Amino acid sequence: MRRAPAFLALHRTARILLRQVPVKWRTCRNGRAPCWRGSHRALAVPVISYLKKPDVHLSDSGFCCRRLIRNRLASDVALVRQVAEYIVNSGGKRLRPALVILCAGAFGYQGPHHHQLAAVIEFIHTATLLHDDVVDASELRRGRPTANALFGNAASVLVGDFVYSRAFQMMVEVESMRVMQVLADATNVIAEGEVLQLMNCHNPDTDEHNYLQVIRYKTAKLFEAATRLGAILGGATPGQEHAVASYGMHLGTAFQLIDDVLDYSGDNLATGKNVGDDLAEGKPTLPLIYAIRHGTAAEAALIRKAIEAGGLGELEQVVAAIHRTGALDYTRHQAGAEARTASAALAALPNSKQRDFLLQLADFAVTRNY
Repeated sequence: MRRAPAFLALHRTARILLRQVPVKWRTCRNGRAPCWRGSHRALAVPVISYLKKPDVHLSDSGFCCRRLIRNRLASDVALVRQVAEYIVNSGGKRLRPALVILCAGAFGYQGPHHHQLAAVIEFIHTATLLHDDVVDASELRRGRPTANALFGNAASVLVGDFVYSRAFQMMVEVESMRVMQVLADATNVIAEGEVLQLMNCHNPDTDEHNYLQVIRYKTAKLFEAATRLGAILGGATPGQEHAVASYGMHLGTAFQLIDDVLDYSGDNLATGKNVGDDLAEGKPTLPLIYAIRHGTAAEAALIRKAIEAGGLGELEQVVAAIHRTGALDYTRHQAGAEARTASAALAALPNSKQRDFLLQLADFAVTRNY
């Protein structure tokens, strides 16, 4: 797969906040997807490792955040420790905690709380993934079996609750009512987004407006919270806080839209998930919504039936319709518009290398292939 020039530019410099660690691959027994093996390795290289111009302060922040995440997931309960350790070693882009650190740095923050809140954001994200995988009956994430596939649904839900509650313990330690308000509001909105998505599942009448509401609630809200927390720690003005929150919301929306594209065009070795997973779960994402609207009557009927039924029986024909109608190009275009809006919001911030890094992330969000 040919990579975009912007992606190649970001790729030149590795290991800014978190380390790139090699993985080993083998084919799953069912032959459908890659599996991971080895000990203490991360599938996805953290997205921050693609930022240009390495910075020692950022690298140190990443190390502190990783160490804090591992330490604060400790528990006297053996199953909690086991599932938590599996989660920590499952990799991920670590984009959301990086946003806390970068936004705090953009306003000159020098204290210790940005590490704490970066870990809180990652814990909330992790808890939502644990719960999501149970609701979606997912078996693969980041190229590895999901926690529910290995430990069962009950363990995944309960450990997800533990991770959520640990996040709230940690946010209280910051002793800021404003911080607690932002995180409490964010988690409430995320929960609403989860329910909205559940209501939309297997519903081919979901339109673009309703779908965007879901991803802004379910995905982009935590991006917004991460950037807003950094601004609060850094003593930003109300206008600057609003600007970085807008950046986070639009960045998160762009990021999810590209995830939608990759679900029908990505390499499962790169994405760590199977092509068509959203269709298998009956999720009407933007490529499907657009293809229904712009396809032939036969194509629209085919896609509607596939959404209603779920599964992958019609995947090949659905993907063909998505490509023929230009649905992936449209979704990429919408993601690009969101990323440009995010970048424009950063004009309110003072010039800094952190601001430059945030601009790079907006570009990365729409040029990535994983």
